[in-house]
Amino acid sequence: MTRLSVNINKVATLRNARGGNNPDVVKTALNCESFGAQGITVHPRPDERHIRRQDVRDLARVLTTEFNIEGFPSEDFCDLVCEVKPAQVTLVPDAPGQLTSDHGWDVPANKAFLAEVVARFKASGIRVSLFVSTDFAMADAAKEVGADRIEMYTAPYAEQYAQDHEEAVRPFVQMACHCRELGLGINAGHDLSLENLAYFHQNIPWLDEVSIGHALVCDALYLGWRETIRRYADCLK
Repeated sequence: MTRLSVNINKVATLRNARGGNNPDVVKTALNCESFGAQGITVHPRPDERHIRRQDVRDLARVLTTEFNIEGFPSEDFCDLVCEVKPAQVTLVPDAPGQLTSDHGWDVPANKAFLAEVVARFKASGIRVSLFVSTDFAMADAAKEVGADRIEMYTAPYAEQYAQDHEEAVRPFVQMACHCRELGLGINAGHDLSLENLAYFHQNIPWLDEVSIGHALVCDALYLGWRETIRRYADCLK
């Protein structure tokens, strides 16, 4: 079964626009769980422009599904993750002020650094996933540094989907097959939506997890959270 992890960063963005605690990030996460989400994802950035460090602590205390924390493995990020001990940490190569994750790791070029970070998290019992492109060399190196999973950066798939479904998904199927041969778990995320998710999953039904935020939160504005999560979950059946 492919898990649906809901990224709630945009809920925190809305809250932070006015101060206070409306909408309530923790309440939203708990509602997502009750409506059928099998995980919650957050990406605390250094400037705390959406998810704050305290949000991470508050969520870790109450979530009952898988908690996935994304981020660049700076020292303060690593300390926070090891403090709350989520089910999974997803490492991304984002610069401090980056708007959104828009590329994967060059794992071979950062092998020594990533091997050290991965070992630290695994020593705390945390599953580690690396955000990467569909280049086989990235998967090979991810295996070598000790990662448990990779998360495929799916923006190129979403961009090409409307023009040519088959061509858009082909490199992701090839990468997923390669990772399966290596024994790596496979996650996916970025720009997946109700339009393109079902086809992606039909072609890679052994995906472990998809992490979806922006499109899902936008859909929830029109459809409501319960109906939106139901529809995304249906795409994964």
